[in-house]
Amino acid sequence: MTALASQHTVPVGVRRAAPFGPNLFASVMGTGIVATAGASMPGLHTAATYVWALDAALLVFLVAAAVRRWTWASVRAQFQDPVMAQFWGAPPMALMTVGTGALLLGKDWIGLSAALTVDWTLWTVGTLLGLATSVLVPVRMIGSGERAFAGWLMPVVPPMVSAASGALLAQHLEGSARQAMVLGCYALFGVSLFATMVIVPQIWQRLVQHGLGAASTVPTLWIVLGPLGQSITASNLLAGVPVLPGQAAFGVLYGTITWGFALLWVALAAAVTVRTARRGLPFALTWWSFVFPLGTLVTGTSALAVRMPSPMFSGVAVVLYAALVLAWLTVAVRTLLSR
Repeated sequence: MTALASQHTVPVGVRRAAPFGPNLFASVMGTGIVATAGASMPGLHTAATYVWALDAALLVFLVAAAVRRWTWASVRAQFQDPVMAQFWGAPPMALMTVGTGALLLGKDWIGLSAALTVDWTLWTVGTLLGLATSVLVPVRMIGSGERAFAGWLMPVVPPMVSAASGALLAQHLEGSARQAMVLGCYALFGVSLFATMVIVPQIWQRLVQHGLGAASTVPTLWIVLGPLGQSITASNLLAGVPVLPGQAAFGVLYGTITWGFALLWVALAAAVTVRTARRGLPFALTWWSFVFPLGTLVTGTSALAVRMPSPMFSGVAVVLYAALVLAWLTVAVRTLLSR
């Protein structure tokens, strides 16, 4: 979600021309979450389908550009950068976001069979890549001496996206295949959840001890919402594929507790963002951090509203979705104008 230079977490664009990096796939994540979150909003299904189509086209464009421009040397250089390396979590999440949109929305245009093929393909590739980033990037950081920032969550969030997306695919399986898929999704849920629990305290400690850092890095605080909102989504979507006792209760209990903390983080991140904006918040690709993480909170809140029908959940979901669309339009326009 950002192009940052190594060592000092300074935006690349400030000092040198930004390379074609994995962070650019954050635009696919952000656009895709607007579509998938809109699928659960009354009266927005058709509009959300068009947004999904736009997102699919954007993914194809970026993948084609990556194939043309990336070399082994450039990929290795980006991975060696201790900050840019974090954003290798973006491509697998981008793939799975488009795949989920195909199943939720694209099936109206391409049919269920084709949508399942697309989703299974993108989910499989995205899951494998996400598991790789969950291991390789943290190993890369051992002994680096780098200070934690919210971007450290990027390589460990993909397994949670896999868990949420896999729950939808599991609904189309039967018998032992369904059970294996659900158990696998809970395992993926655990990979991301416990990694997040290790990283978030480090982020908070850095904020307390060293402050916010450069203004352009402030939007990355919103990334913390990503694993929070996605875990709420995953736990409640998995509850819709019952193969274990207590899945529904776990989804509602875990989801509501985490939802409360997520709203607290929204308030904290918003306060810091507004305070920084008053002094000057220059545009950078970090602004995409406003979009996908907030979108996961929308999908999580909507999933809770399905499990536990309540005006509180449904009302907050609508408000959050309106904020999501506004954030997406703002960031998308600024991104286009900056090219």
